[in-house]
Amino acid sequence: MRLQLATWPEVDAYLARSAAIILPIGSTEQHGPTGLIGTDALCAEALAENVGERLGVMVAPTLAVGMAQHHMRFSGSMTLRPSTLLALMRDCLVSLVRHGFTRVLVLNGHGGNIATLQAAFAETQMELDALTPRPELRTRLLNWWELPRVDKVSVELFGDAVGSHATPPEVALTWALHPDRADPRPLDPRIAPRAAFHGAEDFRRQFPDGRIGSDPSLASPALGERILSVAVDEISALARRFFEAE
Repeated sequence: MRLQLATWPEVDAYLARSAAIILPIGSTEQHGPTGLIGTDALCAEALAENVGERLGVMVAPTLAVGMAQHHMRFSGSMTLRPSTLLALMRDCLVSLVRHGFTRVLVLNGHGGNIATLQAAFAETQMELDALTPRPELRTRLLNWWELPRVDKVSVELFGDAVGSHATPPEVALTWALHPDRADPRPLDPRIAPRAAFHGAEDFRRQFPDGRIGSDPSLASPALGERILSVAVDEISALARRFFEAE
């Protein structure tokens, strides 16, 4: 059930029975020479829509641009300042609260968003604290690639080639969604280097093709379907407990 495909009377009818909504967020950034620039948003959106369908929960429009400053030396990447992302998330949460959504599960596809999203949750709660009566709002952030069952199957499938950016699990998931875009060609080096970095220039110098510690040539649409299935199962269980908790 997608919010943008509903009418306002349909949203009213939904709110009469549920105050739950899933808000997917990702990023628009390079994912190596073979990964799609929209990977983080595409993954979050697909997972949210599958979980929403399974649970009968409304899914908000995907926030497709995140905090990706460190990718800006690669063509096509886009970024929000942390302050902009914080304000964007705060405004989305307050808008949803005003209509009666009180349980918001933010399903995140990009590690660079995490700190700012957590700050946005805190700022929004502090703002609500100043209101009388105080509107109810519970938020939860799920970073899908970090979930235990997802991590376990990722390691089983890809071993030490998972890495931390342009990873075979996320690339495989996008290829399952768009098999015509699958590009499993070998890359050199096979497993990209790992290193600390600071800023966009240093990122490009340390990781010339955009990957960090990964070998996305191991990905395939079929493996992406498996990851999608595991992730939807795990997220659905966590979401159900969050939405139903007293």
